[in-house]
Parts: sequence; C-alpha cells; structure tokens
Amino acid sequence: MICPHCKKEIKLERGEIQKLGMIKKASQGNHMSRTPFGYKWENKKLIPAQNFREVEEIFEEFLQEDMSLANLAKKRNFSVNGLKKILKNFAYIGKIKFNGQIHNGNHKPIISSILFNKVQDKLEGLKRKK
Repeated sequence: MICPHCKKEIKLERGEIQKLGMIKKASQGNHMSRTPFGYKWENKKLIPAQNFREVEEIFEEFLQEDMSLANLAKKRNFSVNGLKKILKNFAYIGKIKFNGQIHNGNHKPIISSILFNKVQDKLEGLKRKK
C-alpha cells in the first residue's frame, strides 16, 4: 500500500488490511455486523422486517417513567445486555457506527433520531446513578 501523504510504500498486516476494508465499507454506509433486531437482509441490503414496529415500541416503552431495563428485558424476553444493544444501536436511525466513527447508512431508519436521543439520555442518567 502507498501512503497518500508521503508516497512511500507501507507494509500492512493482514488484520490491518481487513480493518481498512471494513472502515471503507462503513464509510460507504454498508452494515457489517449481525442483522439488527427488526431488520432483514434482502438483495444484500438491510430492510425493515415484519417485526420492525416492535423496535419503536421497545424504545417508547423504555422511556416510560417507571420502566427499568430489567423489567423491559423481562417483558420483551431479552437479556438486559441484549436490550441495551438494541437501545444503543445506531442502525435504527439509519446510521452505521464502526471504529468509533458514525456514518450515514444505506438503509431505512426505523425510529426517529429524537426518540433515539431521548433513550440515550435516559441510559446515561442510569449510568450516572450507579
């Protein structure tokens, strides 16, 4: 590989080459990890699945004043960690998060960024209370 700045050849390890490829893929808006709950793959593209409305319900239920992570996880038959992964997943607002960077995705969002941000605020508040 040639460095774009100094034009010298750089030797990269196999893992580094893979990571660069994944960063490029994410920056182009392509989802690379496990299919998020509420989506499915069709023609190599993420699209909302039949259960996509459940995602919005989960986000809205979590915002209820008396709803805890544990209670919602139990109600929806998820583990608490599984529920947290859903609630923190940028895919639901049409974004891709990879390597600390957030990119616009090539898929349709399921929820609004306003709803997503309200949930992130509640999750942060829970962290601060610990």
